[in-house]
Amino acid sequence: MGDARLKRLTEELREVETRLREGGGAERIEREHAKGKLTARERVEMLRDSGSRFLEIGLLVAHDQYDGQAPAAGVVTGIAQVAERPVVVVANDATVKAGSWWPETIKKMLRAQEIAMRCRIPIVYLVDSAGVNLPYQGGVFPGQYGASRIFYYNSIMRHYLKVPQIAAVMGQCIAGGAYLPALSDVILMVDGTSFMGLGGPNLVKGATGQTVDSEELGGARVHTEISGVAHYRVEKDEGCSERNREWISELPYEEPGYTHDWTAMPGREPSELFDILPEDHRQRYDMTELLSCLLDEGRWDVFQEDLAPEMICLTGRLQGMPIGVIANARGFFPREGSAPRFGGIIYAESARKVAYFLENLNRHRTAMLFVQDVSGFMVGTEAEHNGIIRAGADFVEAMATATVPKLVLTINHASGAGYYAMAGQGFDPDFIFTLPTGRMGVMEGESAVQALFAPELERLAAEGGEPDAEFKARIDAVLEDYEHQLDARFAAARGFVDAVLAPETMRDRLAFALWAAIHNPGPHVGAFVLPYAGL
Repeated sequence: MGDARLKRLTEELREVETRLREGGGAERIEREHAKGKLTARERVEMLRDSGSRFLEIGLLVAHDQYDGQAPAAGVVTGIAQVAERPVVVVANDATVKAGSWWPETIKKMLRAQEIAMRCRIPIVYLVDSAGVNLPYQGGVFPGQYGASRIFYYNSIMRHYLKVPQIAAVMGQCIAGGAYLPALSDVILMVDGTSFMGLGGPNLVKGATGQTVDSEELGGARVHTEISGVAHYRVEKDEGCSERNREWISELPYEEPGYTHDWTAMPGREPSELFDILPEDHRQRYDMTELLSCLLDEGRWDVFQEDLAPEMICLTGRLQGMPIGVIANARGFFPREGSAPRFGGIIYAESARKVAYFLENLNRHRTAMLFVQDVSGFMVGTEAEHNGIIRAGADFVEAMATATVPKLVLTINHASGAGYYAMAGQGFDPDFIFTLPTGRMGVMEGESAVQALFAPELERLAAEGGEPDAEFKARIDAVLEDYEHQLDARFAAARGFVDAVLAPETMRDRLAFALWAAIHNPGPHVGAFVLPYAGL
């Protein structure tokens, strides 16, 4: 019958994304053009290979905060194809509060750096920022994951990981933010429009009484001819993009052990997801049909197909690249001589099956894709007697200690400890995505109502009474709050997922993320592993 809910949520997602990609709006975009500058998105477009893919990370971050004044948190981050290789891009959006750093800007920039460190791929900073957004400095300046963490990651990449870093100063670069390019391998500056300095002209005048303009204080000529801080001076943004591309093309590059095939076809068109997923997220559907929209057409190797079928384990290919898939099958699974099982629930037997499969994938160096539609682990006497705690721990440990790339896609539910076991964000998967239908939370609203109001509901039931208006209002408030927090866009706004994927882009975006992830030739746990870590 088709999922009208998925269609509605996808249309709403497109509307939000279109608005966010406009940054500060047409007037501010024109203001940048009048200065002879391109916008952040235009710079990214000019940097990447013509007609190639761009996987944007964190577009929805902070979209529902600050009264809508911080679209994309003022920075464009993602992975682009440049000179036929994946490259992380960080581009300050000067149309949003002069590219200044909100607390969520730091979160996005750190996430981009972590991707570069984990995947061992170059990172390009397209710098155009007025520095800290002063009214929110408390969320930017201090703390373990404040702005200083950016410079820590800069240093780790330079000193230990040898991840190439290119900084193109294409506008303002003020105060502590100047250490980002200074800690990069190469600094480019654009003649006439870029400035780099620990203090701008106003601060210099206030601190020293000296009157000086931006160009004389820290323009491109000053830093390439006098201070020697920058390495290249280029004409206009277009020349800067061209030099960036040249520099990346000259870097040593070795393709991963297995390469992509962007022309490979799926078993079914991704748009068929609109017909596969049910209208109600609690209803059953055929997960294998969904996987056919995701994986390349051809044969899958299904692991222990007839054992614990509520958990699907298989190996296939995603645009030519080998991938191991762990997916929750939603449905009803009868068993001869035993109680039936319900899809989306993890039982002791299914946990042991998945743990063994994950260990095999790790031994064979095959990347993992977790397709989540999980409500949690089974509870009750039988589950406890079957050792669900130990089996679940084995599942979690096999997932957590696997050193191959891990990708996550949430379909509907990402609930309870099952979300953790299926490579939840706390376990540092390489990339984590969701469909617009994804619902991330400890439980559904109805379950929360039972947990919070069970004694009162039981008393009313025993007395044959009905909830009064005040009690109903409390229940409705909980349901409304949970529905809001379970929304995929809520998760994306807080960086709990890297992106919300529309069905038609799901396969291509996942494949591009996998291509980036497999560029790390060695084992890795977390954002980075230093050479002496012994892994």
